[in-house]
Parts: sequence; C-alpha cells; structure tokens
Amino acid sequence: MGKFDKMLLVSDYDNTLRYTETSLRGGGEAPPVHPENLRAIHYWMDQGGAFAMATGRSLAAFRAPARDIPMNAPAIVDNGAAIYDLRTETYLVKSFLPDGCLEHLRAAAGAFPELSLELYHEGDLIQVVHQTPWNEQHAKLTRLNYQVIAAVEPELVPLPLVKALFVADMAVLKQLCRFMAEKGWAERYELIFSSDHLLEMTARGADKGRMALQLKKLCGCEQLYCAGDHANDLPMLRAADRAFVPANAIPEVLESGATVVCHCLDGAIAEAVGIIERI
Repeated sequence: MGKFDKMLLVSDYDNTLRYTETSLRGGGEAPPVHPENLRAIHYWMDQGGAFAMATGRSLAAFRAPARDIPMNAPAIVDNGAAIYDLRTETYLVKSFLPDGCLEHLRAAAGAFPELSLELYHEGDLIQVVHQTPWNEQHAKLTRLNYQVIAAVEPELVPLPLVKALFVADMAVLKQLCRFMAEKGWAERYELIFSSDHLLEMTARGADKGRMALQLKKLCGCEQLYCAGDHANDLPMLRAADRAFVPANAIPEVLESGATVVCHCLDGAIAEAVGIIERI
C-alpha cells in the first residue's frame, strides 16, 4: 500500500500550481511549474494518490499546459462546468449553461456596454463581444484565437455554451451581479469572481467544489485535498477534508481557514504534499 492510497489531491492551475499573473497582465512568458511541485506530484502518484487539476480555463485553453503536468485523474475544466478525461478524450460530467442563457447574456451586455464578454463553446470556439486589450492579452496567455461578434444573437452564437466570462472593473461586475439578482436570473447560474476584473458564469451547481466531490467518487477515493488561490476556488476548498492556499492568494482565500503554504513561485503544492504526508 502507498502512503496516499484512496486520497485525491486537486489543485488549481493559475497562480496555485503555476504563477501566471504577471503574464496575464502583459509581463511576458510565465515561469514554468516549480520543479519541486512536479517532483511532489510524481511522489504523490507513486505512493497511490490520485492527482487532478481544477482550472477556470476552458478545455481548449488547458490542453497545452496539461501536457506538462503529471496527472492520473480526470481534470475539472471551465471553472467547474465539466470533468474531462484527457487520456481518453471523454467528458465524464457536463453541466453547461441552460436554455435561455442567450437572452440573459444579451440583456446583461445591453445594460452594461462597458463589459467585455467571452463565450466558451464545447469545442475550440471562443467568441468575444466588445473586444478589449484584455481579451488580446488573455488570448496570448492561453494561445487561443477568438472570434469577435457584434452582439449575443442566436444566429451568431451556436449552442451549447459551456460558460461565459464577464470582463470589467470590479465595481461594474458587482453591479452586474445585482442586475442578475433583481431579474431573478442569478438562481440559474453560478456567478463567481476569478480575479479582480473577471466574473465567471456557469450553470447552477457547476463549480469546482461540487465537481471535486464528484471526481472523488469517480476515482474511488475516501479523502479529498484541494489547493487554490482565488474566489472561484473557495467552493472546492470548503468541500475538501483539508484545504491549502498559497501565500499569494487573495485575502478572502487566505482568511478562509485553509492551511497557508508558501508562494506559488516557491512550490506551494510540494509544501502541501509534505504536510499531508506528516498528518
């Protein structure tokens, strides 16, 4: 038996396993995953543990970085909209945006013209309404192209949609959340901040926490450990038997009660594995 039999460790990607914040803000190529993280993940798996990534990135945007990450469990992608087995190229769980989402997205875009809106589809298609420099920088980080469209219209936007991403200043995004709530639409969606200027919209119940618990069952594991740095990671941190956050996490996450480990740049996942081993 291995030390980590029946244990599932789920890590966020951006700014938890790999530090990409400066790259997203135009600071050049992101540094590689810390070698101690890679060593610890291999050790975890060699000792019987299951390791998975849970990323806010779309499946298409995660394919390239996934090639450099050792994993022996399916990945949670699109901020919790799906569980996908990269080895077999198969969706195991899908929870895409419900019927009627186009009407709600069109109304939101009309009410807040300063918003940029990214629409993610099941394949590689990404559509953008109201293109901004941020969309261009995001595309450079993920190395994916996007299609600019004039508006959220049925004839322009094929369904299903996996998720939507609103881009604006935090004050505008908070107004958008209130707008959705006042319309009675918020109960149909998960609206979760993934940075100080990004608001993710997935189907109700499609978050990293619920998907991590489903993945735990799919892997036949008994204990769940999770690591993440931002608000969209909080659902899985709360779902975990024990949670870890890197020192670079936002204040809300640092104050969540999870164990604080070193900065992402210094090998946060490696430190978490070491703590679990000593439990």
